[in-house]
Parts: sequence; structure tokens; C-alpha cells
Amino acid sequence: MTVPSRLSEARRFFESMDVRQIEQAVAAEARAQLVIIGPVNSGKSTLFNQIKGQKLSHVSAVPGTTRQVISEQFGPFWLVDTPGLGEVSGEETTAATQAALRRASVVILVLDASAGVRQSDADLYQQAVQQGFPVVVALNKIDLIPGDLRPVLKDVERKLAVPVIPVSAKRGTGIADKLIPAIIDSHPQMAVTVGRALPRYRNIASGKVIRESAGLATLLGAEPIPGAGLPFLIAVQTRMLLRLSVIYGQEMGVTRARELIGAIAGGLVIRYAAQELVKLIPGPGWLIAGVTAWTGTNALGRAASAFFESQGKLNNEDLRRLYRRLRKTRAPEPDELVDV
Repeated sequence: MTVPSRLSEARRFFESMDVRQIEQAVAAEARAQLVIIGPVNSGKSTLFNQIKGQKLSHVSAVPGTTRQVISEQFGPFWLVDTPGLGEVSGEETTAATQAALRRASVVILVLDASAGVRQSDADLYQQAVQQGFPVVVALNKIDLIPGDLRPVLKDVERKLAVPVIPVSAKRGTGIADKLIPAIIDSHPQMAVTVGRALPRYRNIASGKVIRESAGLATLLGAEPIPGAGLPFLIAVQTRMLLRLSVIYGQEMGVTRARELIGAIAGGLVIRYAAQELVKLIPGPGWLIAGVTAWTGTNALGRAASAFFESQGKLNNEDLRRLYRRLRKTRAPEPDELVDV
């Protein structure tokens, strides 16, 4: 997708939303649902327990142990462990799985690395994809694979024609560093959902929200006409703070979010005006404005995360010092400037 088309889409998105709609959209993000499916004895229940951080679903070495949909609420988010689909699953358990799938926002397909991919596994993957679900494939039990794992991964990816995330649900390998980021990247709502529901993954979720917002701010900041993109840039930053507040369990309205932006950034009018005036220099001025929008939005998001993490204990002066320091810490990578 080209930068101009992304900018056009961003403008249309925020033009179509009023303040109340932004608040409602952010609130809806925390209600997405993730569903775990897979063949019998692939380790779905173990993964379910590992993600949550405690034992919820019964785990057994007997194929087909899970015979009903087991769900646990994480605030407004339900993680569902479905009955296994495979040779020993009957019509009743298969119907229960299909019912759970109809409520899904994202599906995790768990496969057994030690068993390989069977035709029924590939069929299950295609079935989920054809229903329009983002599907993240987790290749579980990699701890049982002796030697080099790469040939096994390549074989599964060749058969499914999709990237696969290697994990060991039993040992926790690949969960935080690979699977959770893949889930968050799979669906626009997942960052807020995962961050809100699973506090130990908040840093991953908030980082995704900040990068996404900073990338979008870059496009709006680089709008060639001075002042044209400014209302949308403010909307991006406001929405970012609302999403972060939900992740940290501290919901706030648009008015409070804008007050927090002012408290963190200070001198907001002067800063925005300087950013827009540089656009009078065609070409380089637009680039500078875009980078400035990225830097400011990134620093704003990181300072807001620190504020929420501290349970609101940082005062305005602390926030402004942190914001100024963060603006100077690093320049954006080229791919981050359009990471939307």
C-alpha cells in the first residue's frame, strides 16, 4: 500500500468518527475473543493454562480429554479452550467447537510438532481461514523434537502455506516472545484485548499500540498542507491514550485524554504550530514534519504508559521531563515511520 493511500484512509477513518464513536470503538477493542482449536492431544489445554498463568483447563495424556468448551473470563475477554477436533471427537464436541468459532475474533490453531501435520489438520486450518478469522498457527511440543527444529518447521509451513510459531506450552518456550506478539499483530483489536486481559503482556501490547499510532501520526504529520492533518493527528494521539488507558485498566474519556496530552507535552499549541510551519518548505519540510510527529507521538505514548504503570503517581512536571527525555532518546527506523 502506498503512503498517499494510507494517508487518505487515515483521514477518512477519523473523519467518520466523532468523539463518542472513538470512545466506543476503544471500549469495543477490549471485548474481542480468542479461541484455541486443534487436533486431540496437541496441547491446547496446556497452552491455555500457560497463557493465563494458572491451571484452568484439565490436562491429561488421554486423547480427547476436553469434551466441552471451557472458557475463562479475563475482564471483558474470554479465552476459550475447545474440544479437540480429530479422530476421537464426536459430533457433539465438534459442534461445540464450531459454536465457539462463531464467537471468535482470532483463532489459535495448535498443532503437535511430534505428530506432524495430517490432512485433517490442514482441513481445520482452511476451515477457519475460509470463515474469515485471523488464524495464528502454534506448533507445540517443540521440546520433544530432537536435534534441528528447522526441517520440521519448514515442512509444516510448506503444507499449510503460512508462517508457524514454534512453542512449548509445557515449558513456556516461545509464548511471550513469539506467540503473544503474533496474536497482537493478527488483529487490530488484539493489542488492547491482550494487554487488558493479561497484565504480564502489557508491555508488548502497549508497544504495539504506540508503534501503530506513531506510524499513523507520521503520515498525518507529513500532510503537505499546513494545518490540514493537525485535527487528525490530535485524534490519533487521543485514541492512543484511550487505548493505553484500557490496557492498564484505567479507562478515561476523550476530555481527560486530551488533558493528559497537555500535561505530558506542555506548550502543545506552540509545538504543533512549529511542526506545521516547517511544511512551508516543500519536500524536506514535509519529511521533517512527519518525523517530528512520529517522535512526539512515540514519546507521548511511552510517557503515558509510565503514567498508567505508576497508577497516576507521576505529577505533571515528572511527565514533562520524561517526555522531553524520550523525544531525544532515539530516532525512528524507516519501517516504523509507516508502521500502520
